[in-house]
Amino acid sequence: MSSIPATKQGRATRERIVRAAAELVGERGASATSLDDVIAATGASKSQLYHYFGDKHGLVQAVVDYQCATVLGLQAHALASVSDWDDLERWAQTMVAIVEDQGAHGGCPIGTLAAALSDTDERLRTSLSEAFQAWSDAIRGALLRLRDNGLISTGADLDALTTITLSAIQGGLLLSKTSRDAGQLRIALDGAIAQLRSGGTVADPTDRAPRPRAARSSTRAPVRSAETRAARPRKKPRR
Repeated sequence: MSSIPATKQGRATRERIVRAAAELVGERGASATSLDDVIAATGASKSQLYHYFGDKHGLVQAVVDYQCATVLGLQAHALASVSDWDDLERWAQTMVAIVEDQGAHGGCPIGTLAAALSDTDERLRTSLSEAFQAWSDAIRGALLRLRDNGLISTGADLDALTTITLSAIQGGLLLSKTSRDAGQLRIALDGAIAQLRSGGTVADPTDRAPRPRAARSSTRAPVRSAETRAARPRKKPRR
């Protein structure tokens, strides 16, 4: 189990180890990062790792906590300043600029960890789910201010728009990472912002008109009338 050291020096050492481990996990993935890799990268002893984190699982949990706190800290601060369309555009452009500066490497640390760990560790999945919820809350707060300022319809479904926006972020970051093109994130965010600018109307999937049923072709022989049957020549009985 991970623990927080009581001394300032101990906290600094632990933070240095977590930062290095987060970088290694981001490059290789959690399963491919060993304690020996972390020791080699940090110069820490194995006894220090066990003292601060208990085992590898505790170290990975510390990496998850660190990455979630880092990403959410930046996003919460940026989204808290959004109150009009110009603010929202600056928020989007800032994210694109960060991806460009990183050469479109890495993607979203939270999304990457969620993809790797959610199906194998319930405790870590819960931590990552809570991080996404906190991110959603920050987005929803920004959308609420846009609505209060008359920029989004009062009848708009803010929960649905929040999901659309967060999905655009995650999808755009993944596409940027795989294509090494930050423009993919820009396109995804432009789509989400266009949805918001349109008034925030989200189509109700239950409000679709029923599709017309295709006419069935009959393979049965046509029914002949009595007159038609009577007009047919009868076969002569064989003798």
